Amino acid sequence: MLQWDLSPFSVTPAVSLLSRCVSRDVLSQEEIDSASSRLSPAFSSHLHEVEQRIRTQRQLDQLQLQTELLLAEKKNADVTHCFYLTRRFRMLQIFCGHLQDLLKDQNGLRQRLMRPLGRTNLPVQAHMHRFVVDLVKVLLDFIETLEEKLKSVRCSPSTGDHLAQLNSSLSQLLSHVSEVESLSDHVLQRKNHSA
Repeated sequence: MLQWDLSPFSVTPAVSLLSRCVSRDVLSQEEIDSASSRLSPAFSSHLHEVEQRIRTQRQLDQLQLQTELLLAEKKNADVTHCFYLTRRFRMLQIFCGHLQDLLKDQNGLRQRLMRPLGRTNLPVQAHMHRFVVDLVKVLLDFIETLEEKLKSVRCSPSTGDHLAQLNSSLSQLLSHVSEVESLSDHVLQRKNHSA
């Protein structure tokens, strides 16, 4: 296995040797750190590159976190800044004052709203008078047809009874017709026998 193919987090024989030296107080951690901070032939250049990448990644993560915090602070600053809050507070006070004025005039407002609108005259422009007259005619026709349809709907429960009566009358009429035919046949036969 090549030395630069190793993961920076895998335990290499050099790392295990150094950890045993530190545990037996042969070397101190500070000595190892100082040796790794300066370029030393004892440590590979690949290790220094990996450490540098890790440091830059940490710095990049830290900068990204700071930018996210600044963006969140900027976003919330519009809402919590006293300039915007005072403006919103003034608008709220104006709205509350308007509502209080409406409540004071509530009785007058209630009377105006309860007054029927049929008594008010709406101005119609001169060129529209013909259309208004046509509209009134159409409206009257609609009301008449609506009344007829309502009457037929109201009478619909009795319609079944009327149909039943018509059917029974038809059957009675057919029975009478058959009787008249048989009687006429008898009369014709007797007339033929007597002649």
